[in-house]
Amino acid sequence: MLTDLNAWKSLADHAREVERLHLRDLFALDVKRAEELTIDAAGIYLDYSKNRITRRTLPLLLDLAHVCKLEERREQMFQGEAINLTEKRAVLHVALRAPRDERIVVNGEDVVPKVHEVLDRLARFAETVRSGEWKGFSGEPIRNIVNVGIGGSDLGPVMAYEALRSYSRRDLVFRFVSNVDGTDFAEAMQGLDPAETLFVISSKTFTTIETMTNAQTARAWVMNRFDDAGAVARHFVAVSTNAKEVSAFGIDTANMFGFWDWVGGRYSMTSAIGLSTMLAIGPDHFRELLAGFRTMDVHFRTAPLESNLPVVMGMLGVWYTNFFGADTTAVLPYDQYLKRFPAYLQQLSMESNGKGVTRGGDRVAYETGPIVWGEPGTNGQHSFYQLIHQGTKLIPCDFIGFARTLNPLGKHHDLLMANMFAQAEALAFGKTREQVLSEGTAEWLAPHRVFAGNRPSNTLLIEKLTPHMLGELVALYEHIVFTQGVIWDVNSFDQWGVELGKVLAMRIVREMDGGTPADPLIRRYLDISRK
Repeated sequence: MLTDLNAWKSLADHAREVERLHLRDLFALDVKRAEELTIDAAGIYLDYSKNRITRRTLPLLLDLAHVCKLEERREQMFQGEAINLTEKRAVLHVALRAPRDERIVVNGEDVVPKVHEVLDRLARFAETVRSGEWKGFSGEPIRNIVNVGIGGSDLGPVMAYEALRSYSRRDLVFRFVSNVDGTDFAEAMQGLDPAETLFVISSKTFTTIETMTNAQTARAWVMNRFDDAGAVARHFVAVSTNAKEVSAFGIDTANMFGFWDWVGGRYSMTSAIGLSTMLAIGPDHFRELLAGFRTMDVHFRTAPLESNLPVVMGMLGVWYTNFFGADTTAVLPYDQYLKRFPAYLQQLSMESNGKGVTRGGDRVAYETGPIVWGEPGTNGQHSFYQLIHQGTKLIPCDFIGFARTLNPLGKHHDLLMANMFAQAEALAFGKTREQVLSEGTAEWLAPHRVFAGNRPSNTLLIEKLTPHMLGELVALYEHIVFTQGVIWDVNSFDQWGVELGKVLAMRIVREMDGGTPADPLIRRYLDISRK
């Protein structure tokens, strides 16, 4: 068991020592700490000096990583071994951004040529739409693209679109529909003309209930305009592997773009699921995005553990989750374009490592995946930062900032970044009672103005938000999740926890259709809704 390992016990002993130390003292005793507890790699500068660690902590954490065979498990993933044990699948999102000359074999087949075959088809299709060559049923060029998916088929595309909006075609309108709540579809269609609208239906099986419910509603919306089944083929394309269902829907299978069972939904934004992203930013920028993913993949695979960005950040997450009782992690991007990035990371982390059994099926005796949340700065400063600074919860924070803004307006960016640096400093060092009183604060008020400090954070500083750097950031957190999953000995690549609710929902739908649900709450709903 993990907790029986000597490396784990050494960390537990060390944590009791560190708990008594304050970051103010750690910085005072180690004058080079701010300079040396950093990693500068792949265009990302990580300052991890404001963590509750000493010079002994990282070596102890990396010793645990060695004992848990992180390097071996990492290589198994890159080699295409079936590390998703419960579904007997390889985990090869890294193959989606491999160069053409790389060879990655799964079940005796090199998958890289097929990856690039799909990417090339996506690029050709994207160019026909972006150039106006692709026409709707009535001969109008496409001006609106609506991505219909859910989970990884929605969160990745919408996050990437918002993050890279500065690089997108501003004369094209992009909307995203995921929720089976009819309001989501109704609002997304506001102001759109069916004659100029293309739907991208993203569902590997083409049977996902929420996605296909929205897809059928979209089909009816188009048919209401044209009253001709031939219109479907000009206004719908599919990201799927189920040619039979795609064809039955009315989509030409020549406009079906597939991916593979070794691509998990939350790791799929660089697969054909990224079609709406490519339509928005164009094939060239999409290739830059892939190159960014690739850069971080190579770094994760080859950099020494002590200077490996995902490994260091991942192990620091283990440090707080398992030895300091931290239940959550806040991701705080100081760039408005990354407003959907924390939501994307929620699925990536919580669906991957939100597990209560080991890979062998035993109940874990330790905490696993933390709750991931966050909002862009400076908005968050005026809502939940109060709890982080003066509340009773320990919440490790990742600050993400850029040295250059895509929208220079006066002193806006300097003010934004000054706030980010200030928040990290305030969390680390706080404000003592003596400092508060020295400013003339009354005795009775002083306790309310004291900041305990000693709140840990990482700061990621990047030159500029580009497609390449977005790819690096996403891959960074993918590999953080992988690192933590290895330590906790969980399968980060299945998601059985989402299945039960789906099964029960379909049973309840049948009961509602029959009008005889056993649950009085559901009967109450029917009494009200059917009036």
